[in-house]
Amino acid sequence: MRTSWVRRRAVARGAIVALVTGLMLLAGLATVSIENTARATARIAASEKTTQQWGQVYLRIGIEYEQLVDFVRADSAVGREPLIASIGSAEENLRWLNAHGGPSETFQAQTLQNTYGGYSYTLHDLVHAQAYGDRKQMLLDAEQASLSASALRKQASANIARNNLAGAALLAGTQRSNHRLLVAVGVISGIDLIVVLFCAFVLVAYQRNTERQARESRHRAAHDGLTGVANRSLLTEKLDQAIEGGKAGLLLLDLNRFKEVNDTLGHHAGDVLIQEVARRLVASARHYDTVARLGGDEFAIVLPDVTSTEDLLRLGQRILTALCLPAEVDGVTVDVSASIGASLFPVQSANAAELLQHADVAMYAAKRGHLGVAVYDPRSDENSFEKLAVVGDLRRAIENGELELHYQPKVRVSERTVCGVEALVRWRHPVRGLVFPDQFIPVAEQNGLIRPLTDAVLRIALAQQRTWREGGRRISVAVNVGADCLLDPAFTDRLRELMAAHGTVPEDLTVEITEGAVIADPVQAAAVLSEIRAIGVRVSIDDFGTGYSSMSYLQEMPLDELKIDRRFTSRVDVTASGRAIVGAIADLAHALDLEVVAEGVEDESVMTALGEIGCESAQGCYMCRPHPADVVLEWIKQQGAEVFA
Repeated sequence: MRTSWVRRRAVARGAIVALVTGLMLLAGLATVSIENTARATARIAASEKTTQQWGQVYLRIGIEYEQLVDFVRADSAVGREPLIASIGSAEENLRWLNAHGGPSETFQAQTLQNTYGGYSYTLHDLVHAQAYGDRKQMLLDAEQASLSASALRKQASANIARNNLAGAALLAGTQRSNHRLLVAVGVISGIDLIVVLFCAFVLVAYQRNTERQARESRHRAAHDGLTGVANRSLLTEKLDQAIEGGKAGLLLLDLNRFKEVNDTLGHHAGDVLIQEVARRLVASARHYDTVARLGGDEFAIVLPDVTSTEDLLRLGQRILTALCLPAEVDGVTVDVSASIGASLFPVQSANAAELLQHADVAMYAAKRGHLGVAVYDPRSDENSFEKLAVVGDLRRAIENGELELHYQPKVRVSERTVCGVEALVRWRHPVRGLVFPDQFIPVAEQNGLIRPLTDAVLRIALAQQRTWREGGRRISVAVNVGADCLLDPAFTDRLRELMAAHGTVPEDLTVEITEGAVIADPVQAAAVLSEIRAIGVRVSIDDFGTGYSSMSYLQEMPLDELKIDRRFTSRVDVTASGRAIVGAIADLAHALDLEVVAEGVEDESVMTALGEIGCESAQGCYMCRPHPADVVLEWIKQQGAEVFA
């Protein structure tokens, strides 16, 4: 690409240099031609002036000769007067020739001047002889003067002819020189014409190339580089145009489980899948619809002239049906599915910004409810401004110490003794009061606050554990850790620092993780969990059976404990299948040398069934609800049993 550009640039510059050189040559030839013509004109003019002077000499000598004849024949003074007046009339012309002529002219003028002097002297003698009445001498002088006049006229005539020949030769030479210049001008003009045509061709090519590059630049500025569909900028423009038409719909689409493709097959495979999705969207949309990629795996489709939610849903379903077909990515068949949010102007949204916002709300509603396509419903909008306020308040709560922990005891099923507690975070909001984790943990996970939140919970839990220990009670504490912490290589170092600051006994701390945290990045999660276990902290997998983990993950993860989710525990004494599922989970955990904790125990019958199945520990409202630290400690004291890890 660059080589071609350099070549084109070199050709263009070469053409320009050639054109300038040709024009300079033409200018030079024109200058030479003008100078030659000027010199030739000056020389011809000088030659003509010299010829004129010789002509005057010839003429005046001729007149003198004619007056000589008249003088001899005249019988009165009046008839003889013209000759007397004309003697020496050519002297002035000869002096001019002697002064202004070239070397040849000067020589000829001097020669003729000498002869002319003798001629004039003879004429004077003739006049004197006539005056004295010496007729014989007068005739002799007249004859001699006639001969001299004839010779002088011949010399003057020869000089005239010579000058005419020289002028003709000069004119011929000038004509030949001008002819050669004209030939050179013609050749160079022809070359310049070719160069001009070539330059015109180059300029036209450059203009076309510039226009093409401008079109490409405009296209790149308005289209996604990976898929070639419109980008956010062009989407906004098309959305505004559709709104100006008075009616428009917008579909916002997000792929399901796209991250798994990236993590499993690599980003190249993810790009291939994105390109295939874009192709399917363009193929399934109407020809006047605009498909745009907003970034990542998120797409939008502008639908002009959509008047009803029924049409909007129909188009959304058609696009979803065309999209949700298996795709071949790097030799692997991948199931493609998506969630689509839809919004309609002006029924549900008043402008382009609201269309995007409402379609986004509808898309997340579709994703949460596994609806495929969902049209915006104001009732499902959880108010993004309130979410933003929650994010700001939560950040301040972490910094200002508004978080507090409630603790729920874990009890050994066989002995009915307390074996530890689980720390459950609460937010003491200054306006809303006590806020439970399900109302702010998702916000923290979506807005990058889960790491500082987890660090704050660990700090509070370890500080409380130290207080209990200083009061004579050694109580094991379990703390929930989010997926982001397992993806953070620095998490183990921060945990180690917190434990050192609070004098924590490593085996008295249990880190609880969810299956979702494991599947996000199994390799990184396993590495962090191995580091955690290496410092003596126990690891428990929470809510087992509700996530997406496979048995291979369970086998490969460094774990100490498995907690059965309350949805299975609650049915252990109700149906045979419920008991079988809990029993199978417990057997699996024991086979992997893991302790089993059952969550959500609500009555004695469940507790008894769990004991029969072989669960080591249980946790639930039947034993004790979550309470602040002082209340939980009083409950533990009332049990009358030693608490141990």
